[in-house]
Amino acid sequence: MLTDEHLTLDQMNPAKQRWDYLGEKALNRLNEISPPPPRSTKKPSEGKEPFPDEEKQPTPEVKPKRDLYAIFRDNAEKDEVLQELWQQVNTVPEWVDWEQIARGQDVFYRYGGPVLTGLAYQSLLGGLGAARVTEVLSRTGGFSVDVARNRLFETTQYLLQCTKSLEAIQPGGEGWAATIRVRLLHATVRNRIMKLAATRPEYFDTEKLGVPINDMDCVGTIVSFSSALIWISLPRQGIYLRSQEIEDYTALWRYIAYVIGCPVEGLLETKEQSKRILDSIMMHEIAPTRTSQILANNVIRSLQDQPPGYASSDFLCAGARWLNGNELCDALALPKPSIYYTALMAGQCIFFGFWCYTNRMNKSTDQKKLVVLRDIFWKIIVKGGLKGEETSFDFKYVPEYSIMTEMGGVEEAKLSKKEIEIASLKWLLMGVAVVSVVGFVVTKASLLGGRVAVWGVKSAWSMLQT
Repeated sequence: MLTDEHLTLDQMNPAKQRWDYLGEKALNRLNEISPPPPRSTKKPSEGKEPFPDEEKQPTPEVKPKRDLYAIFRDNAEKDEVLQELWQQVNTVPEWVDWEQIARGQDVFYRYGGPVLTGLAYQSLLGGLGAARVTEVLSRTGGFSVDVARNRLFETTQYLLQCTKSLEAIQPGGEGWAATIRVRLLHATVRNRIMKLAATRPEYFDTEKLGVPINDMDCVGTIVSFSSALIWISLPRQGIYLRSQEIEDYTALWRYIAYVIGCPVEGLLETKEQSKRILDSIMMHEIAPTRTSQILANNVIRSLQDQPPGYASSDFLCAGARWLNGNELCDALALPKPSIYYTALMAGQCIFFGFWCYTNRMNKSTDQKKLVVLRDIFWKIIVKGGLKGEETSFDFKYVPEYSIMTEMGGVEEAKLSKKEIEIASLKWLLMGVAVVSVVGFVVTKASLLGGRVAVWGVKSAWSMLQT
């Protein structure tokens, strides 16, 4: 329920016309210092071409492999504009408590399985219900079936970099540098779309949709990785964080928001503020369109029958509906799975709940799990999913007039072991068995207790009569 402290739509709208001005100034200066050469080959068109006069579109300005962060780092002390941004990202706010940040990173791995499940099914798939955001994503072509899976792995790589260690997120660290790379990438995509819209205003309606990757979009992204996980994704999987864990995880994302150029003051300073922002976004921003449906279904098709779990489309849709609810998934036009696959999701939740709660009860076991999962996740996502090629968040998906992501085709089902479904079925059966045994014991104990009580009453009555 929304309160007077929640943002109304009118209060949210101005943030859609604001953006990271400092990041954009720095990008423009970097382009002056190291001008990007024009692309030698034209990017293949994807889907329909609503603007056939492509010769009118401005030439893309970014060479995919150009390392903007390296240029920024090497020239930060030589240029006034770059120095301003460099000082900002290197200045650690007074409210940052590094011990708390480290604890927040541990939360990510303590609940690693349900966290990654929530990020994939709820933060990503559910987030595609935000119509304005999908209009930007669709214009990059980065969510077509053939690349959506890779995009998901790239985003997960970023999360792993930010949580790898405390040093990784501190100034100069791997996750810190990745955050700046993403910040510059956002500025690059924004500039490209705005230049295309300047030539053809109907390409992107900034009055209706807001400036691409605006302040409200960035705030929404931060809460989708933090508050949405805390208050929606994990509870729907039977996982409830302790109060201190919520504080710590929120603090981690508050600092990431600061480095990435997202407004923090009055919006993301506390867990309560972050929760209210999430509520407001869910109320005012989630309104799926045809574009939302296309991107959501493309994500499902890009992940089905793929390693490491080889999950079927039905199991993926069951997960999406479990975490987002039927109403939103119906609006996203996701297929309805059978009761069997919904039951498998219940089995997966039983597995997650058992391991998360038992491990966190023992400090020694918990610490060992954190170390192991950091290594396992990196191997699965980067060495496996990305084939060992870490992304540097360069400008690979260049918006053009001809690019509007379309619905991918349905491939024939592949025969596979479907490890994740087999494991979920085993845990579902074990859960049912445990509940049955407990129910049997409780019932027997109740009956026995009732008989004892009756015998006691009869004995007492006999004594009174004598």
